[in-house]
Amino acid sequence: MTITTQLDSRFEALNCCVLIPTYNNQKTLDAIIQGVLEYTDRILIINDGATDTTATILVPYESQLEIITFPENRGKGMALREGFKAANRLGYDYALTIDSDGQHFPSDLPVFLNELEQQNPEIPLLLIGARNMKDPSVPGKSSFGNRFSNFWYHIETGIKLEDTQSGFRLYPIKEINKLRLFTTKFELEIEVIVKLAWRGVQVRNIPIKVLYDEKERVSHFRPFQDFTRISLLNTWLVLLTLLFYLPKRLVLGAKKKGFKKIWKEDILKSDEAPLQKAKAIMLGLFIGIVPLWGFQTVLVITMASVFKLNKAIAFLFSNISLPPVIPFIIYISYQLGAIVLGKKIDATLNIEDIQSSTDVFTGLSQYIIGSVVLAIVVALISGIVAYLYFSIRNSKRNTIDA
Repeated sequence: MTITTQLDSRFEALNCCVLIPTYNNQKTLDAIIQGVLEYTDRILIINDGATDTTATILVPYESQLEIITFPENRGKGMALREGFKAANRLGYDYALTIDSDGQHFPSDLPVFLNELEQQNPEIPLLLIGARNMKDPSVPGKSSFGNRFSNFWYHIETGIKLEDTQSGFRLYPIKEINKLRLFTTKFELEIEVIVKLAWRGVQVRNIPIKVLYDEKERVSHFRPFQDFTRISLLNTWLVLLTLLFYLPKRLVLGAKKKGFKKIWKEDILKSDEAPLQKAKAIMLGLFIGIVPLWGFQTVLVITMASVFKLNKAIAFLFSNISLPPVIPFIIYISYQLGAIVLGKKIDATLNIEDIQSSTDVFTGLSQYIIGSVVLAIVVALISGIVAYLYFSIRNSKRNTIDA
């Protein structure tokens, strides 16, 4: 088959190709290939072990297009991973993926190129085609699944998207090549966009058209099995987010902004009620003082989310346990523990007095009890002061505005 159409030169200028993973889509595959060929011949097709007439359909294209064939079905994730490797091997910077089931329109390819042309070349970009999920042709289960996926993506990355499940995407190949990917089925599309966001790749949606033609379209998504796999993946990604990526994001954001800017923008100018701000400060101070080092950031963010408090404020005040302050916190906590346990205050804290493991355990217990008391006292006093401060500040601002 000879390609005679006028191709879009921007694919070459942007060093971009098109990946078409396919499995048993004999009714729609040829139309998709022909549609893409109207714009470019830089096409990689991954035949994921199809058992229908896919192999016959691809024969006329074998001399002109890059075609990879699996001897047996391995899953969409593996097809994409093989496609990414091939695109990287061929030297492409970006790859557009389009499903072969007929729901995507090749005429939307220029939409992705337009966005890529406007992108700062120094910042890698990931574009996800946003389908109109209110379209009458969109199945209800797809709409629900998309909302479910969007919610968890926001939790894992802090990025709000309208559509995280669309297979019509523009991927930065060089960045994907740096990832360690583990999934093999539909859930790979979630794993990739989360891990790329964690690496600082800019992720955003662009609107595309969509068509769900039940007469022509063949979907290989297995509701129970694949939804379970996606749920397990999201559980793991959320755990990683809480333990590492969220604290890292907050710390880097705080360093970038600086204390003064955080105080002005996230605290003073926050529209939250004085009581909510005071509660966030109390939570941060309490978690920051009790001996939970190594888990304080995770706990404060998690609890702030659960109680719907300002995470920026809670995180900021949880950093009370800075190295210069820690000795004072430990000393005061130990002395308060002595008071609570009815012991005499030992102002010297002579280490030579520790003569057995029992003394170590007793001293540690005393410190932990005292730290909880100190955390409660500091949190309550600071909360009251903060509530009064923000209330007075709001009253003055309202008077000025009036």
